[in-house]
Parts: sequence; structure tokens; C-alpha cells
Amino acid sequence: MAKSLVLLGLCLWLSGCAALLFHPMKKLVATPADAGVAYEDVWLADGDPRLHGWWLPAQGEARATVYFLHGNAENISTHMHSVLWLPEQGYNVFLLDYRGYGRSEGAPELPGVIEDVRRGYHWLRARGELPVVVLGQSIGGAVAGYAMATEADKPDALVLDAAVASFPRIAREVAQRQWLTWPFAGLAAALMPADYDLDAVIGQLAGVPQLYLHSPDDGVIPPGHTQTLYALAAEPKQRHSTHGPHIATFAFPAYRGVLLDFLETLALPVK
Repeated sequence: MAKSLVLLGLCLWLSGCAALLFHPMKKLVATPADAGVAYEDVWLADGDPRLHGWWLPAQGEARATVYFLHGNAENISTHMHSVLWLPEQGYNVFLLDYRGYGRSEGAPELPGVIEDVRRGYHWLRARGELPVVVLGQSIGGAVAGYAMATEADKPDALVLDAAVASFPRIAREVAQRQWLTWPFAGLAAALMPADYDLDAVIGQLAGVPQLYLHSPDDGVIPPGHTQTLYALAAEPKQRHSTHGPHIATFAFPAYRGVLLDFLETLALPVK
């Protein structure tokens, strides 16, 4: 009986590998106002499903807009602290929840989430002439990077923090972490969609300033993913090794400084 339950669990795990990419949470546990940051609700109703986000206006004259795409779990309310500091530095911020996350409608699946990223980007471009800097973390980096690499109207800069280079690759690596699933690592990789892998398209961002960040202490996405992406990326590009746990980068003032220096010296002046 126990053996049958284990086999059933493995079958369910393998059949649901693609679904394991996304772990949305509907409840918003906080807003930027709780941290003393002004914000506005944004609804993208130009397509299906309806998507929700937050607009954080820059304090004073805005230099650019940072378009923030979060990781695969929870929603913008639990990821917002990565970017709440940017308005004070003169940057607008737009945070978008993918379909099924937070107040956004629908259910997440990979092609749809990439389309959500594009919709948010087009909404930003339609707002005005300010430069748009796309910042993605973890799986948010993967979908943001893929959407921008395959977008005709490229962003003014791209920042990837612990981005996933390949979905089959991360599925294999996660399976290999547990003795029970290790023998099935190859099958887990085969069941994961490979049509939207960032490492296959990252070279299409030639001319777009790119910043790659990753901590060697990351226990979720191995730093090798960023090493691969950086090696494949065209110039201009920078890479910095950070520290701390997965996507905790901007909790450290030093790495906030790295981002600001990138924006002020490489990304924005070249446009």
C-alpha cells in the first residue's frame, strides 16, 4: 500500500511539473502605503484576463520607469520591498501581478504569463516617452527576459536577478535534490515546456544594456543559470555576484547602489 502511494505521488508530481512553476496567492497582505510609499491601483482591461498592478510615482522628476516582474510565489504585496525604495531615487515603478496572482483574474500558465508581461510593457510604452527598465526576479526574470527578447520594441534596459535560464534545466536540478525524485530528473525535465527558455533567445537583446545579479548562496535557482545567460548575452552587459538568500538582493544597500550605478552610467545615458 505504501509503495502504491509513493508511486501515485510521483506520477502526480511528474504530471504536474509545469504547474509547479506557479504558486499564486490571492490575498494582498500589504500595500505600498503601509510602508509610507504613494501608489495607485492599475487595471489592465484591454484583454483577457483583467490584470492588476500598482503604479508608484517617482518623488520629484522621474528619470525612468522600472517595470517589476516578481517571482513565482505569492503576489506583488510580498515582493514589493524589492522596489519600494526606487521612487525616492527618482524612478517610477510599475508592479504587475500575473494572471491568477493577487487581484488579477484567470489562472497562471507559462504562455499566458509571458503575454501578461507583454501587456504590461505595452501599457507602459503607451503612457509616454520615459525610458522603461525591465526588472525581473527568479521566474519573473525568465518570463520578462523572454518577452523582451522577442519584443520588437526593446526596453531601454533589462535587469535580471537570479533568473531561470531554462525550465527543463531547473526541473532536472530540483528533482535531483531529493533521493526520491532523483531517478526521475530526466523525465521531469522532459515534461517541462522548453519553448520559452530564456537561454535560447537572450542573444536577441543586443544593444540593450543588461545587468545580471545572482547570489552564490541562492538555494532556489543555482547561480549557473545566470552564468549561462551572461555568457550568451550580447553587449552591453554587466554581472555582479551578490550575497544572501534567493532574491534578497535589494535588501542590501550595496546592491541597490549597483543597480543605481548601472542605470546612471550604462543604461540610461546611452539612449
